[in-house]
Amino acid sequence: MNNTIIEVQGLVTHYGETRVLDQVSCEIKKGEIFVIIGGSGCGKTTLIKHMTGLLQPTSGRILFLGNDITKMDEDELAKMQRSIGIAFQSSGLFNSMTVGDNIALPLREYGNMDEKLIDLIVRLKLSLVGLAAAQNLMPDELSGGMRKRAGLARAIALDPPVVYFDEPSAGLDPIIASGLDDLILNLRKLLGITFVIVTHELDSIRKVADRVLMLDKGKVIFLGGLKDAETTSAPRVRQFFERRADEFIMQRNV
Repeated sequence: MNNTIIEVQGLVTHYGETRVLDQVSCEIKKGEIFVIIGGSGCGKTTLIKHMTGLLQPTSGRILFLGNDITKMDEDELAKMQRSIGIAFQSSGLFNSMTVGDNIALPLREYGNMDEKLIDLIVRLKLSLVGLAAAQNLMPDELSGGMRKRAGLARAIALDPPVVYFDEPSAGLDPIIASGLDDLILNLRKLLGITFVIVTHELDSIRKVADRVLMLDKGKVIFLGGLKDAETTSAPRVRQFFERRADEFIMQRNV
């Protein structure tokens, strides 16, 4: 039985003349937490945008449940995007709408269901992320961590098999970030969601990652389990996990 939900094959991407991704390949398994790491500008967010169909590559393929999204027409791509969840770094909530209406938005847009059922689903999703009492609040009444949870509730509103999460811990204190990590683990356990997470937070990586892909200058320099990532002899990967600055930066700041 094929357990692969996403497969990236030889992905190449250019921004103008600059090659941003260079022959990137990986497989993501159903139910795993797959973490993408690397320095600023290495291509992490670009890779996520390709996986979600927001960008077209120069060459290569991306298979989602066996279907090549790089070959889809506009309608096929829209249908695929309705079957995935995206949790944004900034939460992506609409400030003019209540938290409940934010969660209900994809249900009203795509779900074709009556308001009583929508309200029930909204309350369920908010309960799953620990925000049962926040349905009638406005986003600006929430803390940063609560906004992240609300964004995640919206991402799972349509029960997607995959959720993409860009920098979940960004801007959060360590205790709130740890709670969000616990939530990700619990949702994977309860709902079987596959998570694809972009992050640079070592504590979060060590807590949630099943496998790690590291990019450097658009190329894959590591792909494997967390334990292997922490013990590999690959210099750039060791530098990341040991939190060592580049030598030229150290020398410049002396």
